[in-house]
Amino acid sequence: MNKFTGFYELKTLNIPTVPWKIFTPETQLDKDLLWTVRVATVAGDDLNLPRAVGVDHAEARNKGISFLEEYRDKGIVIYYPYFIAQKSGVLDINRHRTVIEAVDRDLWNLVTYGRKNVTAIIPAENSRISASQKGCSVHAARIPFESMTVTGDESFLTADEICELMGYGAVIRSRFRNDITEGYSILAEWSYAYNTGLHMKPSGSRYLVFYELRGVRSF
Repeated sequence: MNKFTGFYELKTLNIPTVPWKIFTPETQLDKDLLWTVRVATVAGDDLNLPRAVGVDHAEARNKGISFLEEYRDKGIVIYYPYFIAQKSGVLDINRHRTVIEAVDRDLWNLVTYGRKNVTAIIPAENSRISASQKGCSVHAARIPFESMTVTGDESFLTADEICELMGYGAVIRSRFRNDITEGYSILAEWSYAYNTGLHMKPSGSRYLVFYELRGVRSF
């Protein structure tokens, strides 16, 4: 599963995702919002593909048209409203464990600059335990905290946030259990985020959102 198929999988999974749509030459964008425009290719190397993040409607449209000219026959161009990330990270799910990596604010701080506030490793057999055991419960995921290995700032993620992430991690693990059994890791990118407008200030309530899903061969 690459980014292309991952975007479509996000739409079918019962997890909170960005409301992405396919960009076309006829796409009209709300002038009162900032936008993110991204490319996903059907095949080949899909890392470091072009994107425009947090741009106004005019720039988003120009970028979208430019991306279409280059990638129209190779994949899709998608767009969705820009959000402000409070904290972000990656869920790395394989047959042995689930890893939560988290960083302050935007995910670029982790994937581009290598910064990381905390890493939590939960063995696969402990990601779902019986209701009679101690732990936390979100979306039927039950995690005994004593089974976790944590490095970094242990207070960066709250117990409720860990539960919520593991709960949706359980949904992803179930959906891709065959791929995971065959030795793949499923990577899901997420943020705790706020909506925003042109002012670039948080508005409304904070929410969890997933915006990328892909599989990589585990070694």
